[in-house]
Amino acid sequence: MPSPRHGAPGLAHFNAAPADLAEAVLLGCCSSRRWAQRLVAHRPYPDLDALLAASDEAGYDLSPADLSEALADESSAGLHPGAPQAAQTALSAAHAAYESRFGHAFVISLHGYRPEEYLDQVLAGIRTRLAHEPDEERAVSAEELRGLTRSRLAHVVANHPESDVAGASR
Repeated sequence: MPSPRHGAPGLAHFNAAPADLAEAVLLGCCSSRRWAQRLVAHRPYPDLDALLAASDEAGYDLSPADLSEALADESSAGLHPGAPQAAQTALSAAHAAYESRFGHAFVISLHGYRPEEYLDQVLAGIRTRLAHEPDEERAVSAEELRGLTRSRLAHVVANHPESDVAGASR
């Protein structure tokens, strides 16, 4: 099977999918309609790197309203059901404080971290970012959302191309 970065079957399916289905898949990665429509309009992509670069570029061009649309559909990540109750409580309280201050879910890209590091990274991130002014936090949230979007998009194209492009949930 070819490398996901060069000629992957998933990218071929994405490039060939009807526009409405491709847009639906993209909206599962980032809920900005303008971002998704822009990526659909620029198909075909020669490789995953080109698609990710286009995603980044479209992400940097999000208007404040587009970013609000995307952030409104994000949800705060929880822990697996078997996590200790104290960890669940701490995470829930941290998310509530963040959402109360900034009006949207806390977003963070955990790409590059091991699963056992996620809780510490999220709690540390929330603690640090609660001190931000709203405009500063909006910029940080936008950057984190771009990272999340890249991870989601790469996963869809590389790992679940046929079912996701056909409109199945990720």
